[in-house]
Amino acid sequence: MSTSEKYINLLLEMLAIPALSRKEELRADKLDKWLKNEGLHVKRIHNNLLVTSDGNLDNKRILLNSHIDTVPGSEDWNTDPFVPKREKGQITALGSNDAGASVVSLIAAFQDLAMKGLSSEILLLISAEEEVSGKKGIEAVLPNLQNIKLAIVGEPTGMQPAVAERGLMVIDGLARGRSGHAARDEGINAIYIALEDIRKIREISFQNKSDWLPDPIVSVTMIDAGTGHNVVPGECKFVIDARSNDQYSNKQILEILEQTCISELTPRSLRLKSSSLPPGHPVFSVIEKIGFTPFGSSTMSDMALLSLPSIKIGPGDSARSHTANEYIMESEIEDAISLYILLIEEFLNIEL
Repeated sequence: MSTSEKYINLLLEMLAIPALSRKEELRADKLDKWLKNEGLHVKRIHNNLLVTSDGNLDNKRILLNSHIDTVPGSEDWNTDPFVPKREKGQITALGSNDAGASVVSLIAAFQDLAMKGLSSEILLLISAEEEVSGKKGIEAVLPNLQNIKLAIVGEPTGMQPAVAERGLMVIDGLARGRSGHAARDEGINAIYIALEDIRKIREISFQNKSDWLPDPIVSVTMIDAGTGHNVVPGECKFVIDARSNDQYSNKQILEILEQTCISELTPRSLRLKSSSLPPGHPVFSVIEKIGFTPFGSSTMSDMALLSLPSIKIGPGDSARSHTANEYIMESEIEDAISLYILLIEEFLNIEL
């Protein structure tokens, strides 16, 4: 059995165990047992697995992270999404690309470095609830990550490093008018107030430009008002989807919206932040040395919850994620293992 075959088999076993977000327990059980049988030390926090070669969680400089949870399978799958199909070097199953391939590739790289005696400064975290940014995912593990200097987050990027990614903020808007009888033209129509605010939101522009990411986007994606055709509505609710970048934080975007709108705005959370590797960070020299092409990612990952320098890199293609008949190529896993090892070894040789 080749080295990569061992991890491809692990991937196939993983993918056969459903692990929808917040329901990852059985897949976490499987990996917990597998890792311990390999002689690794595992600390379990909910369905997150913290892995070391020596049992010591202190003095770790580099965090390797990917996630085991998946979104639900869409209705247009041609096969059972929980029955992995391996054919002609391709593995088709829900979560194969996002992010099972990254999980097993990072495990392989970690074990290789452990055999070389280089794992004393590395912590491997296999996390849960990533797809829903759940409170029992990576956020529950953060108190154990105090000394980390750099995180490598495994997500499908074609093994090119994303050095920045967008954040997310969902805001509930409430326009208040006064109800009345439509036939007598009474009241103050809350829908009209909301529509005026929505018009202003569409006209917002952002002057500061990011080196890596598109301008922030603020989109009204839901609206709800009215109780009857003959009643002027006193309230109109709407939802804003805001995508931040490294030039405008979620808090700054909220302040811009509050200055723009009459409606009451209530953010559901400010915690899913945009991130960007600081200019001149030593990681850039390694990226250049290896010949990688850094980029900014519009999709979000657990980087959003890590307040430390991070890059996102992994096998597969982001365009395959959350689609029917999601797949990963075995050759992508083989290449990822080698590139992860090279990348981590280079990072261990620089001052972070």
